[in-house]
Amino acid sequence: MTDKQQQLDHLNAVMAQLCPCALRDTATQPVPGSGNPDADIMFIGEAPGKKEDEQGVPFVGAAGKFLSEMFASINLSRDDIYITNVVKYRPPNNRDPHPDEVAACWPWLQEQIKIIQPAIIVPLGRHALERFVPGRKISEDHGKAFRREIDGCGTFVFYALYHPAAALYNGSLRETLMHDFARIPKLMKKIHAQQQKN
Repeated sequence: MTDKQQQLDHLNAVMAQLCPCALRDTATQPVPGSGNPDADIMFIGEAPGKKEDEQGVPFVGAAGKFLSEMFASINLSRDDIYITNVVKYRPPNNRDPHPDEVAACWPWLQEQIKIIQPAIIVPLGRHALERFVPGRKISEDHGKAFRREIDGCGTFVFYALYHPAAALYNGSLRETLMHDFARIPKLMKKIHAQQQKN
């Protein structure tokens, strides 16, 4: 077990007890995240759904299946990346998370980012994008990379993508998402080249 994995396990155990999010009262369990603690890429969605709430693992429903297909299309698997959500508990009836729920779960996500230190953070959908790059619209900024500082974590590259669930309900978004997704390896190469220069 890696040092980062131990740190994440400890963090998730502590935050499962201490997270002040009101959604704890209605959710089955927290859904902290899963994947490789040494990942270069961290995918962050908005909140767990029904299947995620039941299993305690993010992106295991239909949207997760589509996401796994897209990982495979760029020769990645879930073992290569880390995936989590802005909110760690399922909102009732899969409604959008409220700002106070996002704020309550923020320290948990902040610590996860601090531990993993990914080269790229990929916000999936408008709620995740708003958390990191406020005031941006996913319809205008999907497929774009931003460099932003996160309080207490450092500076990261963010690459905005539509949420896979939105693409499942809208065929034209599906093509857009797959096109944007296909650019991830090129972006990774560019970032690694910059890191080596520095």
